[in-house]
Amino acid sequence: MTHPPAGALTGLRVLDLSRVLAGPYCAQLLADHGADVIKVEPPAGDETRGWGPPFVSPDTSAYYRNLNRGKKNIVVDLSVPQGRDILDTLLRETDVLVENFKAGTLAKWGYADEELRRRFPALIHCRVTGFGTDGPLGGQPGYDAVLQAYGGLMSVNGEADGEPLRVGVPVVDQVTGILAFSGILLALYERRSSGLGQLVDCTLLDTAISLLHPHSASWLADGTVPRRTGSAHPSIAPYDSFPAADGPLFVAVGNDRQFGALTDVLAVPELAADSRFRTNPDRVRHRHELRALLEKAIGARPRAELTDLLTARGVPASPVHDVAEALTAPQVRHRGLVVEEGDYRGLASPVSLSRTPARVRPEVRGAGADTREVLASGGLDEAAIDAAVGRGVVRAATDRRTPPSGAGAR
Repeated sequence: MTHPPAGALTGLRVLDLSRVLAGPYCAQLLADHGADVIKVEPPAGDETRGWGPPFVSPDTSAYYRNLNRGKKNIVVDLSVPQGRDILDTLLRETDVLVENFKAGTLAKWGYADEELRRRFPALIHCRVTGFGTDGPLGGQPGYDAVLQAYGGLMSVNGEADGEPLRVGVPVVDQVTGILAFSGILLALYERRSSGLGQLVDCTLLDTAISLLHPHSASWLADGTVPRRTGSAHPSIAPYDSFPAADGPLFVAVGNDRQFGALTDVLAVPELAADSRFRTNPDRVRHRHELRALLEKAIGARPRAELTDLLTARGVPASPVHDVAEALTAPQVRHRGLVVEEGDYRGLASPVSLSRTPARVRPEVRGAGADTREVLASGGLDEAAIDAAVGRGVVRAATDRRTPPSGAGAR
């Protein structure tokens, strides 16, 4: 029998104390690559269990499932001393702690980072916050859209004559999760030589500011405040969405050769010789005149035909897909980016390794489903676990006296 190769992070133990998006997404990436991830939910649960519809079960939203597959699940009340005793037990065997508590919460419970360093010197502590823990806004809560607003992203998103718009996906949260994943890997690499862990400090603010390119580069260069340009690029033309006969088509011309190929395909070669459009700076200065001419040439032709002709000439172009079209696109399926196993449908890990590939473990555990197993593996005997369940310090979904898996987690 052939067994799948072990993931690159097999043997790594992770405690995921985070909720909502950035932290859970980071921990899921670790799980996809083989780490043993234990999600520790509070008695009230991760609030995203109730972020629906749609729901994939009575107590689990599609939103929650897409961020918490492949993890064991325990429920522990860390607000009481007995719950923190259990956390101490788990931390002794943990490589990475991921958390996004409100600033000061862990310190109040006796887990300030310097205390974690002292008691668990090899532990890598990944902290995710909105604005950081100090400074004028240190400790303030931050959701993705709030940071899109504060960090300037909304100001450059939307039509030129419209209002600022939130980017339609939680880009700040998701990129923060990816940066946290990267930071953990950096800390693990360094630990091989030092034997010591360290704090990986990720904030939604830092992520939002890092995503401002090229607008940040432009403002830092000449002080001009960038404005919204719709789908167009502020420094490249034509780089925009155009209405074709059967829907929008995006065309991205990055150099003069590509512009010449575009005009050939559209049967308007005279545009390439027009003094207004010879170079990219010329085209940017005259973008409105150029757009009007290209709209006429593109508008009567189907987008699939134009896409084929343009890409064959080396001009990047694509129909503007909706989500259903994107997830069923032939290249997306070829890359294996959509996972379908039994009743599970989700997205694959975006990090592809040739020898130790990611492996999606599609099961999403109910709240407290693994409490007894995890606590027993940490050295607690059955009597101690029974006592913790009886006092409400932990919840084990297999106990008749507790709610069923996931219940009450909204």
